[in-house]
Amino acid sequence: MSNKSTLPPVWLALVPVAFLVVMLGFSVCTFGIDTLYGASQLTLLVSAAVAAAIGMAVMKLKWQMIEQTIVASVAEVMSSILILFLIGALSGAWMASGIVPGFIYYGMKIIHPTFFPATACALCAIVSMITGSSWTTIATIGVALIGIGNAQGFGVGMVAGAIVSGAYFGDKMSPLSDTTVLASSVTGTPLFKHIKYMTVTTVPAMVITLIVFVILGLNHEVASTEQMEIISKALASKFNISGWLFLVPIITGVLIACKTPSIVALFLSAIMASIFALIFQRGILCEISGCGNALKGAIIALYGEFQVSFESNKTLAELTDSSGMAGMLDTIWLIICAMVFGGVMKACGMLKAITGLFLKFIRGRTSMVSSTVAAGAFFNTVLADQYLAIILTGGMFMPVYREKGYEPRLLSRTTEDAVTVLSPLIPWSTCGMTQATILNVPTIVYLPYCFFNILCPIFTIFIAAIGFGIISKHKEIAE
Repeated sequence: MSNKSTLPPVWLALVPVAFLVVMLGFSVCTFGIDTLYGASQLTLLVSAAVAAAIGMAVMKLKWQMIEQTIVASVAEVMSSILILFLIGALSGAWMASGIVPGFIYYGMKIIHPTFFPATACALCAIVSMITGSSWTTIATIGVALIGIGNAQGFGVGMVAGAIVSGAYFGDKMSPLSDTTVLASSVTGTPLFKHIKYMTVTTVPAMVITLIVFVILGLNHEVASTEQMEIISKALASKFNISGWLFLVPIITGVLIACKTPSIVALFLSAIMASIFALIFQRGILCEISGCGNALKGAIIALYGEFQVSFESNKTLAELTDSSGMAGMLDTIWLIICAMVFGGVMKACGMLKAITGLFLKFIRGRTSMVSSTVAAGAFFNTVLADQYLAIILTGGMFMPVYREKGYEPRLLSRTTEDAVTVLSPLIPWSTCGMTQATILNVPTIVYLPYCFFNILCPIFTIFIAAIGFGIISKHKEIAE
């Protein structure tokens, strides 16, 4: 691998990154939100080829050495790829078994019109925690809440801000979230250790967010809750909603608390949910199979796409669809291509050269975390994709945190605080475009109400400044 004496100049190291940014911009303009289904992956591979060409032509590197680094980079995320497959299986099993619909059903029951913004935020957080997807949450229950908010007379910006805040809280904290798995794997942090460490910044940010939404909703005139009743009754009519279903998430929580390996815990949870589906939701499974075979339906729910029909209610149909393990393939494809790009950049010393730019601003713990936040926000903005921003930020700063003696969980938390939650606030990013399109609310309109998303990077810098829960093996440099 390239050493310090053979590092390329910064301007040369930035050439593949600039090429990637331009190509991604073209991809987003051409394909829109569909860029994640192949265009971004191809762009990464072409950008990797550009970096490799520079390394071989200008720096005289051997292809064999570059290839070895690529293989090593991809190998680093293989366990995470397996976790993503299991997450897909788990999400399908939890949906088909009625666990996710059960949470939504009871969540609708507790919404009080006076506190609608706060409860909408909390409900989206719960659903996103269960599904592991902010996109799914916003595209389903979020759309329903926009309609309910309009009926209640709330501004669309406020309601959309509450929805996005809650959805990205769950996306950030759920072990089923691909961004959470990605951030932990890129930085070499155990998944559940990463999630536990994020509570230090995430929970205070959400508490303040909920308080603000409570205050905003206190003086609002109470209106009808008819739409929520319609959704609740429709779910109850299709699924066998039972308290017994919640044994699965409870047992899953116990497994996690007992520090069961992520792969084992997710696998057992998926199997338990499938068994419960066979017990409680045989009708749903027969519908999924298309031939009245419940066992076949349970298997399809684990690996394939399905959608529960609700006659003319398209929102509820979208709310209860799932893609199983197959739904993870686009994300896995993107991760592998990104690791190829990162491997080439690493082999050519380009990643280290670019990192040097940010190192110039590091004087201590606070400036190190602040530089990580700035880098994450920068990549999020110019690459318009949270996955790439997470991979590049984590990959760039991992040697820095290791050199300073800090635990990798500090980097994984900072990366999520700087990338995952800020992605829907960038109008031209895949997340920003998607959420604005789905909710039919411009990004700039809901941005001021995304209190959680705005507070997370602030809290991560504040926590770094006071040093709460941060351990370093080396003596601190003066702040």
